[in-house]
Amino acid sequence: MTVTATRAPRRRTEERPSLRQRHPARFFILTGLLILLLLMVAPLLVVAVNAVKSPAEYAANGPLSLPHHLYWAGIVDFWNRVDFGLKLWNSFITSLVVAVLGVVLSVFNAYALGIGRVKGRTWFLVFFLVANLLPQEVLVYPLYYLSKQIGLYDNLLAIIIIFTVVQSAFGTYLLTSVYTEFPKELLEAASIDGAGKWLSLWRVVVPVSRPTLAVLFTFFFIWTWNEFFLPLVFLISNDNQTVPVALGVLQGDRMMDATTTSASALIGIIPAMVFFLIFQRTLTRGIAAGAIK
Repeated sequence: MTVTATRAPRRRTEERPSLRQRHPARFFILTGLLILLLLMVAPLLVVAVNAVKSPAEYAANGPLSLPHHLYWAGIVDFWNRVDFGLKLWNSFITSLVVAVLGVVLSVFNAYALGIGRVKGRTWFLVFFLVANLLPQEVLVYPLYYLSKQIGLYDNLLAIIIIFTVVQSAFGTYLLTSVYTEFPKELLEAASIDGAGKWLSLWRVVVPVSRPTLAVLFTFFFIWTWNEFFLPLVFLISNDNQTVPVALGVLQGDRMMDATTTSASALIGIIPAMVFFLIFQRTLTRGIAAGAIK
């Protein structure tokens, strides 16, 4: 006769300490983060409130009071005055084309430098690093002269070419560090299957690095959308201006009251915020994937 003894699990004499007990400073950290969030959101809320407030109500109650009724005339007046729909389209098409071309050019450059290991790779990386450090003010006169010579001044194509090269300099420097650590086994397996360099790039390298490319695309789009100085210099006609330029030009307009100015600021930042919210998950996944790698 066999007797099987089963040992009853011992009860824990001490309960597991709660998260708040283990981290007494958690409450203060969350409070500090909440205060920082309110400080960042508060200006946007003030702008939004004043954008739907009438000039008389603004003059009577000040900028911090809540409106008694929604006043949409300021937003409509600004939209019609600057033809904001056209400015919105100019900014969107410019940012989209620059983001796409900048990512493609960065992939080509980084593939040659990081995986191809071309001669003088270090000097190329130094060149791209220096290009990232140059301020835009240094580039204005040479680019202005060249655009005049080739007939691209006051043309969206000039801005697209300039920002594609500028953004791809950063993208090349970032992707080269990623492609330097790219798994050689994947490339060797593709080579055994008969894939050349071009096919390996589009079938192996690009799919693996898709999260990083998504992050670059998001950054390039938002950076180009917010650019002000170079579009201000190169886009002088009203039909070619972008959203930041239209907002900046009207800052000195005496016909604009405080509520119209708030309306212009509100509808100027809404598109960028919407784009960021749409691609927020893509951006988070890309950063997380880069951290895991």
